[in-house]
Amino acid sequence: MTWYEPTETERAHLRRCVDLAAEALADGDEPFGSVLVSASGEVLFEDRNRVKGGDRTRHPEFEIARWAAENVPASKREQATVYTSGEHCAMCSAAHAWVGLGRIVYASSTMQLVVWLDELGVAPAPVRPLAVNAVAPGVPVDGPVEEFAEEIRELHRALHGRG
Repeated sequence: MTWYEPTETERAHLRRCVDLAAEALADGDEPFGSVLVSASGEVLFEDRNRVKGGDRTRHPEFEIARWAAENVPASKREQATVYTSGEHCAMCSAAHAWVGLGRIVYASSTMQLVVWLDELGVAPAPVRPLAVNAVAPGVPVDGPVEEFAEEIRELHRALHGRG
């Protein structure tokens, strides 16, 4: 696996994403968190997973796409970066591309998550686990980041009662 080495600023945004993921877990939800940052470095929007109520589309990356479509001019979206604790799923990758958002930086990859969940005996999701570029080939992506891997893995272990 090739690890991405983030800048200090990127590392801080990823740290916030992991903290949001932990917040989601503490609230009884799946541990994912994401932050939308403008080209000038301003945090525009952040969210965490909110699927526990039954709406499985309430991923933070999908919420970012919805929010950006309503609040960020189309000409500014491509310059924005989405930081996230886990690489976008296929649904979120498609939403990201359709809205025209720019780069994605993720702390842990889809393939890492697949391995972790398999080790925990978790049944596969109803949607095929794909890398962002398998769904949205034009979106620039960077990740995973080694320093966050074990912490994110432990959040998933805790979610599935094995942490």
